[in-house]
Order: sequence, then structure tokens, then C-alpha cells
Amino acid sequence: MKRRKRDKLDRAFSKGYQAGIGGKSKEQCPYMSLESRTQWLGGWREGVDERFTCLPIK
Repeated sequence: MKRRKRDKLDRAFSKGYQAGIGGKSKEQCPYMSLESRTQWLGGWREGVDERFTCLPIK
């Protein structure tokens, strides 16, 4: 049985999330289509939120 690729929009969200966790700027979004860009930015926002909420407090 063939394995199906993940949906392109799911992949865009995941890549955006990884960019947000990694501290990259949202201007580095590689997508041009509105749907993919929107998903990437949504993932980026979640990644940034998680990066700041999971930082240890000194």
C-alpha cells in the first residue's frame, strides 16, 4: 500500500511552526500562494507563542 503525502497546507503549517520555534522572522515565509502563506504564518505564530511560554523564568 502506498503512503500518502501529507496535505500541502499541513506541511506549510508545520514548517511555519518550526520557523517560529527556531526564532526566524515571519518575513522569511517561502510561500507565495495565499492559502499556504496563511497556514505558514499560523504555524509561525503558534511556534513563537510556544517558544516564549516555554522559556525558563530566571
